[in-house]
Amino acid sequence: MSKGKWRLKVKKEFSAAHQLRNYGGKCENMHGHNFGVELEVEGDRLDDRVEILVDFKVLKKELGEVLDTLDHKHLNSIPYFEHRNPSSENIARYIYEEMKKRIATEHVRVVYASVSEKESSVATYFED
Repeated sequence: MSKGKWRLKVKKEFSAAHQLRNYGGKCENMHGHNFGVELEVEGDRLDDRVEILVDFKVLKKELGEVLDTLDHKHLNSIPYFEHRNPSSENIARYIYEEMKKRIATEHVRVVYASVSEKESSVATYFED
């Protein structure tokens, strides 16, 4: 018999400025976005007492703390982006890696982090 899994998804936003190095266009100039963020986690075991995978409140709090390191900042000045372009792809990887440190356990893993500069343009980072 197959064993089931659960997936939880939370969404938040932050505002920041960035400049894309070596872009060869307007995006090399400093500009800003209201970035949308989506984070998904999964697990195969619910808490015995409350029967939840992870409290949504905890996911939102942890994600909020990660996004606070980016919110209303010039992303190029953040150490993580010192040698990486602060592209949506790399911002998604940053969020994924930070959330993995905060909430990953034996039974819960981060599935992906997505970042959008606008609704029609989304970058997603995940690991196999």
